[in-house]
Order: sequence, then structure tokens, then C-alpha cells
Amino acid sequence: MTTPMRDVLVSGKAISCKGQHSISYTLSRNQTVVVEYTHDKDTDMFQVGRSTESPIDFVVTDTISGSQNSDEAQITQSTISRFACRIVCDRSEPYTARIFAAGFDSSKNIFLGEKAAKWKNPDGHMDGLTTNGVLVMHPRGGFTEESQPGLWREISVCGDVYTLRETRSAQQRGKLVESETNVLQDGSLIDLCGATLLWRTADGLFHAPTQKHIEALRQEINAARPQCPVGLNTLAFPSISRKEVVEEKQPWAYLSCGHVHGYHNWGHRSDTEANERECPMCRTVGPYVPLWLGCEAGFYVDAGPPTHAFTPCGHVCSEKSAKYWSQIPLPHGTHAFHAACPFCATQLVGEQNCIRLIFQAPVD
Repeated sequence: MTTPMRDVLVSGKAISCKGQHSISYTLSRNQTVVVEYTHDKDTDMFQVGRSTESPIDFVVTDTISGSQNSDEAQITQSTISRFACRIVCDRSEPYTARIFAAGFDSSKNIFLGEKAAKWKNPDGHMDGLTTNGVLVMHPRGGFTEESQPGLWREISVCGDVYTLRETRSAQQRGKLVESETNVLQDGSLIDLCGATLLWRTADGLFHAPTQKHIEALRQEINAARPQCPVGLNTLAFPSISRKEVVEEKQPWAYLSCGHVHGYHNWGHRSDTEANERECPMCRTVGPYVPLWLGCEAGFYVDAGPPTHAFTPCGHVCSEKSAKYWSQIPLPHGTHAFHAACPFCATQLVGEQNCIRLIFQAPVD
């Protein structure tokens, strides 16, 4: 990894040395401040961004909501930066990881153009923000069943923490939050304006549910032989390997009331709203969708049974996991926020964004 060494004020075009990491701040057409960096043997740097060039360790593409696949949704222009951010990890315990906006390109340079938000801090060092910003949210209480969403902040190129700008690309930076740091925690969310990443620590994953546990929950609920209350046929969640295929025994649910059924073709209330159905158990009208067990164990805040479904996508997980993600306002576009299903990125709707499922046990 590299650490800042010195500032150099350059007239005309910024000097670029391929053997030296540097950040170039363009102040005007004729002036650029170049901050040179030197190697640090105690840390490792990992870079995230849209570029497929070798300096990027984790290539990130735009998140597409679950109702569309990559063939259906053509992304005309990505808002994710080619060199979005860099994460610096200590090589010694406790292996602290810190996030910084922007990443070094193939010439080992970070270049902030004339229109980018930039400034000189009271201590004299330069800093700035990327065009659409790198936002971070640290959960309150860690990533556990007691977690609560934190506040979204923006991270600067030098790793300082700021309140959000009025819009993602506004020229005016937010206020410096001196009480907070850029240290990533278990469950921290990193938003790159087009994709949101979940940061999990090794210790956090050690105490988290595993893929085997999720599979055991699936087998347990299927072993209870839930039935369709109308057709009386036995229902079963499909295996995780067949999570894209709607099967004959697939459980379906009315998302306004939570009653679980097998598939049927009655109850339509409108020719225009094909998915609006009337539940035969309680006469509630609402979306009627197949249920899918959320299969990414890293998104679960606890190891509880799958009792709740997100609306309107029908992904099922534990109650505390569903309620946690239902409360998180994920950045959307340049200034909007909304909750989304962690398993498919579909925007959540409804009073609570999720619903408790009501299964009928076998009658024999």
C-alpha cells in the first residue's frame, strides 16, 4: 500500500510517473496539485470499480432489480466510477480496514478534474470527492439481530467522513463529521452509485449462518409438509440450485395477508392488474407471488427460521433479517433512497416492506 508523502504544485499538465502513486487535483487550467504517495509495508490495498484493468481487484457492475435480467435491462451509461474506491487493510491484528474514495489507475494516478469538489484542509493537505461519491453506512449495534440502520455518510479521497451533499454530484461538500472514521465494520454498506456492497468481517461471518444452515432450514420447513389450504396439496421450497425455476410444489403467497397457497389461477380482480388476487382465506386483495428462500447466508443477521417474505418479490428469510433490511434506505439515483430486497434488489413496497407468512400444516 501507499501513504501520502508530499504535495507538488505543478503549472500546466500534471507530471505523471508510472513508478510513483499520486493524486492530481486540478485547480485550474494552468494549476494542478500533485500529492505523491510512498509505499507502506504494513498495509495492503484493494481497489473496487467498474474498470477491468489490472489495478482493480473487484470489478463491480450496476445492480439490476430482480424483475429484470441483464438481457432485459440495457444499461446505457453506468454511474459507477471506473476506479470507484480503495480499501486499505492492516497486515497485523486486528486487521483494520479503511475505505477511501477513488482508486489509482493503471498509471498509478488518481486524477480529480477541475469540476470535481476539492479543497485544502486547515492542516494544508488537499482532499476531494469523486463525481458521484462513495457513501458508507455503518449499522448501529454491529451486524447482529439487534442491529439498527446507521446514517449514510460520504467518504473523501483522503478518507475523511462528511455528511451527504444535496445531490450525489453537487459541487458543495457536506459537513465534516469529526466523530466518525472511515474504518469499515461488520455489516457496513458501501454505495458506489449503481451498486451497494455489504462488508462482512471474518469474525462476523464466523458467527453468521452458513449455506448449510440455510439448506437445513429449507429441509426442515419442507419436512413439516405445509399444505395449500384450498387444494390440500403438499408444498415444498425448491432446492437452492433451482432457485430460478418455479416448480409444481412451489409455495405461493398473498403478500397483503401472508396466507401461503399452492399455485392456482383464480381470484383475479382486475384485467389490468394481472398480479392482484383475492385471497380465498381472508378475501384480502393484493399481489400473489411464488416464494423463494433467500440463499445468500451473508445477508442474514440471525439464524432464525424463514418466516417472513419481502414484498413484492417474495424472497423469504428470518423475521429479524427481513425487518432489518426493510428499514434500510438504500441510495437510488442521485438523491432518492428506498428499501430494497437484499437478495434481488427489488424496491420494497407495502406498510412494513415485508409480511409474516401463514402456513397451513397437514390435516392428516
